[in-house]
Amino acid sequence: MSVPATALDQGRSAYSEHRWSEALECLARADAEGGLPAEDLETLASVAMLLGKDSQGEEYLTRAHDDFLAMGDVPGAARCAAWMVLYLMDIGESSHGSAWMSRATQLVESMNGAGPAEGYLLIPSALGALYHGSPAKSEELFTRALGIGRRFQDRDLMALGQLGLGTARLTLGFPDEGLQLLDGVMLSVTAGGISPIPTGIIYCAVIGSCRLAYDVRRAREWTTSLERWCGDRPDMVMFSGQCQNHRAELFILHGAWDDALDAARIAQDRSRRGDPEALYGAWYQQGEVLRLRGDWEAAEAAYAKAGETGFEPLPGLALMRVAQGRISQAQAMMRRAVAAADPANRYRLLPALVEVELAAKDAGAAREAADEFSTRAGESVRPLEHALAAQAEAGVFLAESRPLETLAAARKAWRIWYGLEAPFDAARCRVLVGRACAGLGDQDSAAMEFEAAKAEFSGLGAHPSLRDVLEVSASPAGSGTSPLSARELEVLRLVAGGNPNKAIARSLYLSEKTVAHHVSNILTKLSVPSRAAATSYAYEHRLLD
Repeated sequence: MSVPATALDQGRSAYSEHRWSEALECLARADAEGGLPAEDLETLASVAMLLGKDSQGEEYLTRAHDDFLAMGDVPGAARCAAWMVLYLMDIGESSHGSAWMSRATQLVESMNGAGPAEGYLLIPSALGALYHGSPAKSEELFTRALGIGRRFQDRDLMALGQLGLGTARLTLGFPDEGLQLLDGVMLSVTAGGISPIPTGIIYCAVIGSCRLAYDVRRAREWTTSLERWCGDRPDMVMFSGQCQNHRAELFILHGAWDDALDAARIAQDRSRRGDPEALYGAWYQQGEVLRLRGDWEAAEAAYAKAGETGFEPLPGLALMRVAQGRISQAQAMMRRAVAAADPANRYRLLPALVEVELAAKDAGAAREAADEFSTRAGESVRPLEHALAAQAEAGVFLAESRPLETLAAARKAWRIWYGLEAPFDAARCRVLVGRACAGLGDQDSAAMEFEAAKAEFSGLGAHPSLRDVLEVSASPAGSGTSPLSARELEVLRLVAGGNPNKAIARSLYLSEKTVAHHVSNILTKLSVPSRAAATSYAYEHRLLD
């Protein structure tokens, strides 16, 4: 005769099979019926946190800590306290986290440090050092945490320690060493020996480091793996927003900008529901798509939301300032950020700095930044770095009136971007090739390159880039005649500037209803289906000159 499974048994089974909502329901019911052992309370806390139920998670973890302490299990209590510190620091509750840090430290000292909790307590300090410009100190602390994890064979601690050590090495300017360490961590994760919360932390941190190191192959591989991991746990909130951010960034690279916006919006929703780490990327990636499309007002708002998290929305905001003609502001912004950055982030910002310096017509500063980036990129095997280096070189050669060198560098960059399936960046390189051909007197080849770039920009809805290539094209794209009235042209200019109807109405002192009528007439007269298509038509036919 079989014994019916209890709520506790069902909850433990659901947890082991990653059915988080069911695990929460069953374990909570078992707790209400007769209480849970401290170990199961600790599990229940993890499940609640994974589901974005912060207050419940804190309550269960506090109870687990108290029960361990009541039983005289000081190592268990210290472990719960250490995890509470990491969790509270992660969601931005630093004051509350500091109080738990004091409690955890006292427990560790009472045990003479003989336990994994000592290592877990090193991690918040190591992260603080990493994020506040002391990567060498961070490396030392993560190394100590890794050593403690190995001493006690605590897999979660070993993985987190090695994750931090790899990130610190990358930040110090040793990307190959750092990425090798991170690959080792990911082997532990994919083998399935790491607990759910450390697994999610590791996935998101490793993908972020791959982005920092310009390693598209690794970023794509681990993003796919993270997406699969989250997909196997469809009710999980924690980490799911960060997964969407990584997807958005890859969508942007590959020209799927509508998909990128969808992913960013999902990330924003998940950040509100319990994945606060997703907030910055959710708004920054949305701002990037809007910037590339020329919707300045909406992009400005998205970057502002990203900036509210405490992280600067760079280089996107500076590049938007260039597109808006506010070049001196962009230059000041980028120079300040690059001067203050750690080696890894400085390297990340250099290609944008080259672009800004070229816009400011400071070829000397652009050459200096391009040379710095190219020197390090030359030691790398990662194609994205070589594409960025070649593109930066091409831009500087063009500013130096060296068309042959421009042509060679731009074609090299285009080949790599094409291989990476990055249509926007590949089209930008075709503009550089066209300008080099024009400089060499080959107007036919220049026109061919410009037309290819126009088609790509138009298809993507990259209106600022389309406008720029039309300005440098050797021949006009159209006659400049228009079926539109003077007022409709005025409205179209504001539509092309990314303004919504409400802003257009304010600018022209019209009602929104009148503006909507003008926009409808414009779409009808130009035989186009959307505002974006009307903008592309206007640029192609020189209606905005």
